Amino acid sequence: MMQPVGSLGDVKGDRVEVLVDVGSGVQRFDIDASKAGRRVEVANVRGTVEVTEVTRTGVPVRTARFMAAKVVAVVEHPARDGDEAPAHRGGRAAID
Repeated sequence: MMQPVGSLGDVKGDRVEVLVDVGSGVQRFDIDASKAGRRVEVANVRGTVEVTEVTRTGVPVRTARFMAAKVVAVVEHPARDGDEAPAHRGGRAAID
């Protein structure tokens, strides 16, 4: 289940912010790679936006799905070359 951004923690690898229209406003979800060497991929599939955390070999670990009609914006923050943890300190969202 998706949890909104709230707690602070170190971020490793890629990070993606998804802004979703929830009717009474916009809710932000922050999805990031949980371990070094993983990356986050974004795909628009059959009316949904899928954000997937994958390993180095391409095996999906976790996937978050949002209705494309409700997604306001998708902001990708790639990891800097040579860094395991970018300078940004943001919240984490649990994705199933």
